[in-house]
Amino acid sequence: MTSRDRRRRRNRRIADAVGLLAAAVMAFPVYWMVLTAFRPASQILHLPPQFWPSSVTLDNFRRAVSSDGFWSNVRSSVVIGVGTVLISLVIGTLAAFAVARFAFAGRRALVLALLCVQTIPLIALVIPVYLLLNDLALTDTLTGVILTYLAFALPFTVWMLRGFIVAIPPELEEAAMVDGCGRLGAFRRVTLPLLAPGLVATSIFALVQAWNEYVLAYVLLSSNSKRTLPIWLVSFQTSFGTDYGGLMAGATLTALPVVVAFLLVQRRIAAGLATGAIRG
Repeated sequence: MTSRDRRRRRNRRIADAVGLLAAAVMAFPVYWMVLTAFRPASQILHLPPQFWPSSVTLDNFRRAVSSDGFWSNVRSSVVIGVGTVLISLVIGTLAAFAVARFAFAGRRALVLALLCVQTIPLIALVIPVYLLLNDLALTDTLTGVILTYLAFALPFTVWMLRGFIVAIPPELEEAAMVDGCGRLGAFRRVTLPLLAPGLVATSIFALVQAWNEYVLAYVLLSSNSKRTLPIWLVSFQTSFGTDYGGLMAGATLTALPVVVAFLLVQRRIAAGLATGAIRG
């Protein structure tokens, strides 16, 4: 083995070690959250901290599930998340197809605007959004929250799907139109099936954004029955203290649907991101 090969192997081992260390640092908060969720109350604030539980319990989960507003807040989160994803996919797919396939005045400006929207901090728009929805009588409604989330999810969806559509050869659509399909038929029969990995990847990112958002939902929704799960988690912090066991159990339950959805489609996400990166 030459010195170059030994140096290359050593550098690869160092890179692997750094990668594993970074992964451990990022995964530790998740591990601690799940660990605290299964711990008895007497062990949660134990000093020095124990990194492995001596006993486990489900009382924290029972208390979280039986708390006031849990199931109504689950329904609100599901309606908002699914509604945001479906509407953004339908509108975003058609808009991305138009941007990727048609030449029209202002196309470059539109693409630039999509990028600029992503740089605007969410907190800066809370008051204008609330005033606008208040004038439309859409505050404290799930519809108002969905429309607000669409304003942030749609630019991202269009930008992402545009890269996927550009990577699909237009000759496939032209061949379908030669065989008798119209423009819409070629899109539905040819482009849309090939776009499936991109749709899956984009939908997961939109779902995560809508599912975990806190500030806008807290400002726009005042009824306890309509609030989302991130707001429901605040109920474990009271004037008497914080119920860390119930809070961590609730956080685990809140994160579980998104984690399961990601695990089910992770291969399509990887394939979609690789495809979209070819000619984004």
